[in-house]
This record gives sequence, C-alpha cells and structure tokens, in this order.
Amino acid sequence: MRLFVTGAAGFIGSNYVRGVLQTSDDSVTVFDALTYAGCKENLADLERNSRFEFVHGDICERADVATAMDGHDAVVHFAAESHVDRSIVGPDTFVRTNCGGTNVLCDVACQVGVDRFLHISSDEVYGTIDRGSFSEEDRLGPRSPYSASKAASDLIALGYHATCGLPVVVTRSSNNFGPYQFPEKIIPLFVTNLLDGHKVPLYGDGENVRDWCFVDDNCRAVDLVLRRGEVGQIYNIGAGNEVTNRELTAKLLALTGRDESFVEHVADRPGHDRRYSIVTDKVAALGWRPQHELDSALVTTVEWYRDNRLWWEPLRQRARFERTG
Repeated sequence: MRLFVTGAAGFIGSNYVRGVLQTSDDSVTVFDALTYAGCKENLADLERNSRFEFVHGDICERADVATAMDGHDAVVHFAAESHVDRSIVGPDTFVRTNCGGTNVLCDVACQVGVDRFLHISSDEVYGTIDRGSFSEEDRLGPRSPYSASKAASDLIALGYHATCGLPVVVTRSSNNFGPYQFPEKIIPLFVTNLLDGHKVPLYGDGENVRDWCFVDDNCRAVDLVLRRGEVGQIYNIGAGNEVTNRELTAKLLALTGRDESFVEHVADRPGHDRRYSIVTDKVAALGWRPQHELDSALVTTVEWYRDNRLWWEPLRQRARFERTG
C-alpha cells in the first residue's frame, strides 16, 4: 500500500511513519509544511529508506496537494495546528489549517480516488466531563479555538463521506507523549525546563485531569484503524492513564531529581477543560490494547530527552512558548 501521510514531520506523525516502515512493506510519502513544530530532523533516520519520500507542501494549497497525492492508496491526515495556548492568541491559523486544509485534502482525495482516508483527531473535541467517559456517539462540546477547529475538521471529513462517498475513518486520541514531541506541550516543556534547572508553570490548582497515552501505543491503534476500521466510523484511542496535572508534575520532578521549589503556580488558562475521559471499546474490539504503563513510559521519555539535547535545544531557542492566562 502507498500511504500519503500529512504532518508527519511532527511528533505523532513521525513516530507513526517510523513504525509503518518498520512493520510493513508499505511505502510512505510525507507531505509537510515544516511549520515551527514540524522538523525534518524528526525523519532524518528514514531518509535512506527507499520506501520513504518527503514532499514539502502546505495542505491548504490545492494544486500542490493534488500533484503529491495522486497515485496513493490511502491518506493518513495528521497535519494540524495543535497547541491550545497558541490557538487562544492566534486562532486564524488554526481555522485555516485545520478546517481549510482538511477540506482541500478531502476534496482532492475524492478526485484522485483513494481507498481510505484516515482523519486524526483529538478527545478534546468532546470538551470537559466531570464524571464518566465520552463515547464516539456523544455530542461534541469543544471549548477552545483549537478543539473547535478540530471538531469542525472531523465534521468536514465525515461530510465528505456522506456526500461524496469518501472512505473516511476518524480517530480521536487522548493526550500523547514520548520521543520527538515539540517542547511546548506539558511533558516535554516540563522535562526540558527541569533538566536545565528552570521552573515549570503549573496552571491553576493543577487538578485538571488528562489521560496519557504513549505515542507508540497510539500509533499502533491508528494503523489498526487504517487497516481494519469500518468506513464512516469514529474510534476513540486512550490508555486509561488518568492523572491530574499536579500528579504528573510530581512524577516528572522525581524523574529529574527536582523538588517542589521548581513549580511555579500560574493563572489558569482561559476555558481550561477540567477533565478528559473517553471510552475505547471500539478500538479494543479491533484487537488493540496499550502496551506501555504510564510510569515506565515516562522514564523512557525523560531519558530520551536527557539523551537528545541536541534535538530539543535548537527548537527551544528558535520558538517562543506562548503562555496565556
């Protein structure tokens, strides 16, 4: 199978492509605009693989997408603006990329006749939940420009399935972590700050709850849905590792040898969702289970950042981490 993978110079996409090339005979074309969070360095170890090709392009540019996508069997659409804080201070880019770009991809995919279109989304589209867990049938309740743009892109993709017969499948994943994550999200931001002896900014009371899924587990689930998922369906992907941000911070402090004096309590993010939680029975029915326990995967992640300073230091230097609230 020939895969057209958007946004794969980013965190999850690069891990996904690496896994596909290691576990299958598929060929992969990565289509990426190389925005601040997309780094060709993430794919450097794949450049000599004859089944790998990189194309520099923007998913909002229809002509470029059409030229690059033609001849592929399936689209795996990771490309998105994804940081909530950045969406609060600059929402236009999120709507352009996440909504406009998804529309272009779906329309071109209909024209070239792909066999499968996998749209990668987020559990944030459901919004916050105090008790219980969201299933794929629950209403969407996004509460930030980022999550609203992702919810809209889900509906755009599913709309193309309903009206044009595009063979769309959607995944909605919980928070991912692991190697190659850009150091603005909470785990790599906190780890790199702590390794450098800097404080970490903890929003509000720190009691916001997230379900943390190691990126390799998520990528296995994504690939399983691509190959076995039912067209027109949505699949939640989560590992059942629900911890508060305060608890997560304590784990990272311990792993980096720091104490509570390295925590700076800052004003809460506007509209900060209190808790995310999703039911994952549908993807489990396809045969997927997470293989990485939270604490051991955090050890692996911290060690990766400790050993790969040459990867993340330049990223921190050239990117400004916007903190709002």
